[in-house]
Amino acid sequence: MSQTGKLFVFEGADGSGKTSLSRAFAERLNAGDIKCEWYSFPGREPGTLGQHVYHLHHSAHEAGIKKINPASLQLLHVAAHIDSIESRIIPAIRNGKCVVLDRFWWSTFVYGILAGASPDSLRAMIDLERIHWGKIRPERIFVLNRKVQGETEPGLEDSLLTKEYVRLAGQEARKYPVSVLANDGTLDESLSKIIKLSGLGKKLGISKNQTKLPLELNPVAKPHIFNKLAPAKPTVVYDTYWRLAAERQAILFRRLRGDLPPWTKDPILQEYKFTNAYRASDRTSQYLIRNVIYHGDQSPDEVFFRTLLFKFFNRVETWELLTRNFGQISYKDYSYAQYDAALTKAIDGGTTIYSAAYIMPSGGPSSFGRKHRMHLKLLEQMLQDDLPARLAEASTMGKAFDLLRAYPTIGDFLAYQYVTDLNYSTLLNFTEMDFVVPGPGARDGLRKCFSDLGGLNEAEMIKMVAERQQAEFGRLGIEFFSLWGRPLQLIDCQSLFCEVDKYARVKHPEFAGHTGRMRIKQKYRFTAIPIAHWYPPKWGLNEQIKKGGLNVPSV
Repeated sequence: MSQTGKLFVFEGADGSGKTSLSRAFAERLNAGDIKCEWYSFPGREPGTLGQHVYHLHHSAHEAGIKKINPASLQLLHVAAHIDSIESRIIPAIRNGKCVVLDRFWWSTFVYGILAGASPDSLRAMIDLERIHWGKIRPERIFVLNRKVQGETEPGLEDSLLTKEYVRLAGQEARKYPVSVLANDGTLDESLSKIIKLSGLGKKLGISKNQTKLPLELNPVAKPHIFNKLAPAKPTVVYDTYWRLAAERQAILFRRLRGDLPPWTKDPILQEYKFTNAYRASDRTSQYLIRNVIYHGDQSPDEVFFRTLLFKFFNRVETWELLTRNFGQISYKDYSYAQYDAALTKAIDGGTTIYSAAYIMPSGGPSSFGRKHRMHLKLLEQMLQDDLPARLAEASTMGKAFDLLRAYPTIGDFLAYQYVTDLNYSTLLNFTEMDFVVPGPGARDGLRKCFSDLGGLNEAEMIKMVAERQQAEFGRLGIEFFSLWGRPLQLIDCQSLFCEVDKYARVKHPEFAGHTGRMRIKQKYRFTAIPIAHWYPPKWGLNEQIKKGGLNVPSV
């Protein structure tokens, strides 16, 4: 096909800032009425081959694969590239849109070479990919490198990866425009350079001599964090955040291994109640996953009904009360009158039916009289609206969140919790690394961990922290025992900010959050009943658990 739209490619080593800058470039084009689509290779969009290749690349152990041959790994990447080229990129360009692409086949060659793959094998793979590109050529490729100021190790500009990219840039510059750029300034400064070199500056109203973007195209001109924390300003609580995550996870594994209490020497963790480092490991989440979501009919309506019915109350005892009254809980056999009668009788008898973990809005005065009646009717309305099917069709976790958020009494915090719980099921299948909504406790934790977020919003900061977890544990010399190879996800990092807010009330009382709370209310109470940990089967963890191997250090 002949090219109609334009293709802009961003390349460079990890940490060079290409993902952040390419996204910002695409956003600026759309803000300037230049229709644009942003894609990445291999791609992490839910439901794509790229998502599975990305997961296999970074979590092969979850699929029971000990090691992937470098050539085989890059062949998987090329397969994902071709899938994206044919299904998304070519249609967008054919429709006259600009496509901004994070990585090209260059990364296949550079990372493959440095991993030890055969150059001849890599060239054959790339030739195959080029067949699918056809006559499409990049309008320009931007190759980014970045210095690492104030650190002892060599900067990215000195790395073998960057040198290989620059060498390849020299070869490919004969075929299409290539610009090698030092990405050492703010996002605003780098973006200005990119726009001028793109040839689209005139359309965006930017003159040749202009050094900054117009305000209407850059409403939040801010420095961006690429591969270190500056300009965000961490406090001592930020180091405590990582130590808390590691020790809380070690406590879980010591218990699972059968160690006798106490499982920690930390006096704060001994005295007060804290959730697990991984949300899915908490007692209530474990009960939900095993006994609610995956126990019973797996049709979308039934899974949705059981999950939301449990989550509205978020209390194991309430679920067991309902099962004693009605047996296997199902939407097919549901009766508002019968469920209302059972819950009303329990309340009148002095039973608490709502968990204290969440503040569940009542929606104000209503004809229902009692909150549980409002929730039963709300659940009925959701199913009448065919919400399970609409959620299953949502292309992103954010869009599924929006569908839940549209219902009365469900705010940002609850919508995020509910979409996360539904994502444990077969109804949804989103990665937990693409979307996060900070709750009130997490916002307090962020305020204590950072005196200045450096221009990022709270969700962006959580994403950055999640992406840096391995580096931060390494910096502090902490051995973190992940969830059988699964790193902390955005939901986990969000929850940990809430937990460090509580922990800091005792450890660092000089740091105040927005709420000004100075005490931890809930004390730790020993529960002798063990949990047989079991996670969503799609995560591939349950076989790992059966193998054992909890080699955490003893207290």
